[in-house]
Amino acid sequence: MKKTLLFLSLLLIVAVIILTTGKQPQAFPPQSESASRLQPGPAAVLQHDEMFIDSSRPTQANGDYPGDTVRRLAGTVWSPASASEGPYPLIVYSHGFSSNKEGGAYLAEQLASLGYVVVAVDYPLTNYRAPGGPNVKDVVNQPADVRFLIDTLVAQSNTPGHTMEGMVDASRIGVTGISLGGLTTELVAFHPTMRDPRIGAALSIAGPTTLFTKDFFTHAEVPFMMLAGDIDAMVPYSSNALPVLEKIPGSQLITIKNASHTAFAGTAGLLRWMNNPDAIGCWMVKSRVDETVDEPWYDLIGTPEQGINYNVVNELCLVEPLPKAINPLRQQMLTSVIVSSFFQSQFSLSALERDAAKLFLSTGLEKELAEVSYRSVL
Repeated sequence: MKKTLLFLSLLLIVAVIILTTGKQPQAFPPQSESASRLQPGPAAVLQHDEMFIDSSRPTQANGDYPGDTVRRLAGTVWSPASASEGPYPLIVYSHGFSSNKEGGAYLAEQLASLGYVVVAVDYPLTNYRAPGGPNVKDVVNQPADVRFLIDTLVAQSNTPGHTMEGMVDASRIGVTGISLGGLTTELVAFHPTMRDPRIGAALSIAGPTTLFTKDFFTHAEVPFMMLAGDIDAMVPYSSNALPVLEKIPGSQLITIKNASHTAFAGTAGLLRWMNNPDAIGCWMVKSRVDETVDEPWYDLIGTPEQGINYNVVNELCLVEPLPKAINPLRQQMLTSVIVSSFFQSQFSLSALERDAAKLFLSTGLEKELAEVSYRSVL
């Protein structure tokens, strides 16, 4: 009996080792700029958790959840360990539907090492453990959550004696997010009433855009990039990512060939053993999306005059069979260098660094990494 238990324990250990260390992604070319940009920056990184509470707005009832008188945002802040080189740009990361803030941790750690303050929260009603179940419609409240987070971090930075004193540069604020977090990013950057004018750059990762007409993006001029995979089963590439070049003046589109939707989130690393991580992603989302989302609800976002498209067709997870996707860890390597380079191209205090990042994104990526393509609109 003891030998059997010992054997099973050893087998379990071997299985865990294989799952966590096996099937590693192909490395970037040695001595390449891509490999260099993938390395952590010079700053040591600190991380702390914080419960952000917005007492000015309630959380609505949801299923068997009665709601709350406030918006509770369980968050994490990543920052350089020293304030000596600050103040630093602030980036707000937004997670996808039925996901959480940990999905963007790999991006936050990289950015913080390069001299950024990054904040991510679990949104009250769209995160994986939302009371009453994740409710996609609560995305309409998330732009105000982002504004509240910006207000809070800026106020902390301006408070003598606070641990965040002197850390945030209010003139350099960016937003990014995956999937529904990409939609949140688009809303807070461009919506005529939900947007925050302090935002200086926005990067949507596989965010839906079929909700918006060209008119929607006329309400603000914000440097914008869309990062997407061309086999995305959840937010189809041809109807969401590709049209941004026509809809958004000056926009940039970076496409990763054979990249899935699900693998953009850091928590999808273990799914590298699958043919396509969207098999799990589709199952999770379809099992958690309330049937009422098929009923008209886009009036909660805005009006046709504001650029909201009420004639959206549901294209969620219609692809069968799913094509083979690239290793999620490789996809996250690519995402990390793209996201950090984009914000460096906008927020670095050095003109040389900004220009170098822009050149890398527009030409260097395609030369060094065969699965990446870049397009832009002047």
